[in-house]
Amino acid sequence: MNETSQKADLIVTGIDWLITVDPDRRIIRDAAIAVVNGEFAEIGKSANVAAAWHSEKIIDGSGMVGTPGFIDNHLHSSFQMSRGLADEANAQSFLFDHMYPYEGAMEWNDVYVSSCLTAMEMLRHGVTCFIDPGNYHPDATIEAIGASGMRMVVARSSFDRTKSVMGILPEAMIETTDKCLEQTAALLDSYDGAHNGRISVSASFRGLNNASDELIRGLKELADARGTFLQTHACFSYSTHDGCLAAFGAPEIERLENLGVLDERMLLVHSGWLEPHEIEIIVRRKPTLVASPSSSLHNGYGNFVMGKLPELMALGVNVSLGSDHACSGITDMTQEMMLVAGTYKEVRINPRVMPPEHVVEMATINGARGAGLDSRIGSIEFGKEADLVLFDTSWPEWQPLYNPVSNLVYAATGNSISHVFVRGNHVVCDGHLTLLDEDRILADVAATAGRIAGRLDMNRIVKLKWPVV
Repeated sequence: MNETSQKADLIVTGIDWLITVDPDRRIIRDAAIAVVNGEFAEIGKSANVAAAWHSEKIIDGSGMVGTPGFIDNHLHSSFQMSRGLADEANAQSFLFDHMYPYEGAMEWNDVYVSSCLTAMEMLRHGVTCFIDPGNYHPDATIEAIGASGMRMVVARSSFDRTKSVMGILPEAMIETTDKCLEQTAALLDSYDGAHNGRISVSASFRGLNNASDELIRGLKELADARGTFLQTHACFSYSTHDGCLAAFGAPEIERLENLGVLDERMLLVHSGWLEPHEIEIIVRRKPTLVASPSSSLHNGYGNFVMGKLPELMALGVNVSLGSDHACSGITDMTQEMMLVAGTYKEVRINPRVMPPEHVVEMATINGARGAGLDSRIGSIEFGKEADLVLFDTSWPEWQPLYNPVSNLVYAATGNSISHVFVRGNHVVCDGHLTLLDEDRILADVAATAGRIAGRLDMNRIVKLKWPVV
């Protein structure tokens, strides 16, 4: 140890490839990072960091590819136990015959267990922060995510129109406009900045067809007053697009523009079904758009065929990435990166569309912008909070390793992640959570799934096509 070196809380050294996503987009060979008080204090070559810093905690990064923590800009934590509940269903049936009844049947403890499973799957796949569009027990989600050590932007679900052309919502999910606004304000008062700043709060209405003008304007005013953003699903299928036209006389983006709520502090999930003039509105107003590849592919929403996300990115719109929900199968950002890159190449018949560098930006710095946290996370830079993921390249999909960005997007899965740090805290070690009991989570999931099934007509919701003997 150099007698003049400074003391760090953590040093990770010998990282084979460090993908920083910093302003210069540097990829550093034989890299090291030093962390002090939860922030990156130095990033550079291992020899230089070793000369300048010492620590009681040193992690060997040899054989690893390092990235910033991934930021999932759209994930329903309350849907984490929904795999297999809504396959081969169109948009209307998916929501009103399957997922809304499932969500309406969930109690506080069900949401808590689902959120624990979310934390387990997200962290083990390198997601250090996600945006939740809301449920009816957000305090249960906060308790689970807070204990895991990861970050989250939480919201409370808001619907104030029971009936739309899409269907009728379960009674348990409908509230008055005033109650929706009061509940969001209470969430902001109670939890914004909780768990040492790892929890943020946004305003959310779940979709334009079941939200009144008064609710949308009220939530936007509340978000602006509290310095946060407003989020919603928008333009994700022909049904929602056509329904908005029928009910409100304007397509979804135009309606938001007419209401005066569309700006850079809004996050729109999916955004595939756009009228031509709505493209101009988005380029001018610059909300964040969230691609959710596995969701659209699973349900055949048409967001790739109809969507203009590569073009909107080229026009300066911030486009990020979200996994949406476990009902689509995967909640693994590395696989979502491959899906968004590969599917746009296919539908455009153009291999140059969505290069891997753009996709990594979607999962890191663009996601941080969407969450309003880009001054704190999203890249590996001096002074930013130390969220770091280390992939183990001894997994065969990482070999041979000529271009780590290519391997990350086109070959890797989250299963090859070995270590994850949030603010320098070691939340995943050797592929397993350090702060939550994984065996207990899986046991709780099995019991909870059984209880939820008992409240639903599972023969109607789950349709096995092959005989079970």
